Amino acid sequence: MKGSEFLRKVKAVARRNRLTYRWVPERGSGSHGTLYVGNRFTVVKDLKKDLGPGLLSDMYKQLGIRKEDL
Repeated sequence: MKGSEFLRKVKAVARRNRLTYRWVPERGSGSHGTLYVGNRFTVVKDLKKDLGPGLLSDMYKQLGIRKEDL
């Protein structure tokens, strides 16, 4: 899954659960940015590159989202 696809899917989950969603590309180094969902956050790397399964798993945990919710 690419970074941009991850953002799209998390945004849909946030809407369904009535959580705030905020993407801040300036809050990161280089091509990284910070994604805030509710009171949690994670750093998303380059939106055009694929995210590995381990990284995705960690990002789900940081945001408190189950993989099945996407």
